[in-house]
Amino acid sequence: MSKREADEVTGVETTGHEWDGIKELDNPLPRWWLYIFWATVVFSAVYWVLMPAWPGISGYTKGTRGHSDRAQVAQQLEALKDLRGAEAARLTRASLQEIESDPELQEYALTVGQSVFGDNCATCHGTGGAGAKGYPNLRDDVWLWGGSLDEIHHTLQVGVRSDHPEARFSQMPAFGRDQMLNAGQISDLTEYVVRLSGREADAAAVGRAAPIFAEQCASCHGLTGQGDKAQGAPNLTDAEWLYGSSREEIRTQIWSGRNGVMPAWSGRFDPETLKALAVYVHANAGGQ
Repeated sequence: MSKREADEVTGVETTGHEWDGIKELDNPLPRWWLYIFWATVVFSAVYWVLMPAWPGISGYTKGTRGHSDRAQVAQQLEALKDLRGAEAARLTRASLQEIESDPELQEYALTVGQSVFGDNCATCHGTGGAGAKGYPNLRDDVWLWGGSLDEIHHTLQVGVRSDHPEARFSQMPAFGRDQMLNAGQISDLTEYVVRLSGREADAAAVGRAAPIFAEQCASCHGLTGQGDKAQGAPNLTDAEWLYGSSREEIRTQIWSGRNGVMPAWSGRFDPETLKALAVYVHANAGGQ
């Protein structure tokens, strides 16, 4: 049987419980803890009266304040819809250049564009638009199809190699896979492209590849390799490489002819959203 007694060391009465020779002291709870506990009890009772709190079979207690988070959210959404509707109407009427010249309208367009970019474009181009292997960097001033505001807007509308009837289209041939060139010719051509980018390359291979480049590549990339934005042909003389600048990556590109796809967003976004997205990309990516 357990019994209450005074502890010999502290003089505090025990609860009478004992486990393996260890006795439990009957110390009172700290007053600060009791004050907080009773304060929460009082707060709960007041909250139950003022606010929605108790569920029922067909509803819940409404509270004397008549507060509703759901109603507040609905009101805020309606207000946001009205605000966006007015600003969207302004975007519709304004040209791209007018949007960028109007600080207030541009700020709205940038806000919308950032949200749309994060939800739809960042998967490929990255959160900041810096791109990745096979996905263009949108923060530099290197553009396959042109970096003006109108050109960016058009690319967003029709896409690249997309299913849009007016999609921007270019095709890098698979010279090796389709047996247009043999392995030796492709190796020589790789050295030629390396030399175009200003790096050391095998002189003999460059000499052998010169006529091949003129015959097979110059129609798109130009005789000097500086590309052609009208065709979406990359500049081979700069330091920007979509799939990598190593000899192995260049050779793979010549052999396999990798061609990425940019979706056409005109069928997914309304005209106002497309304008906002174009303004955002142009403003944040060093657009021309």
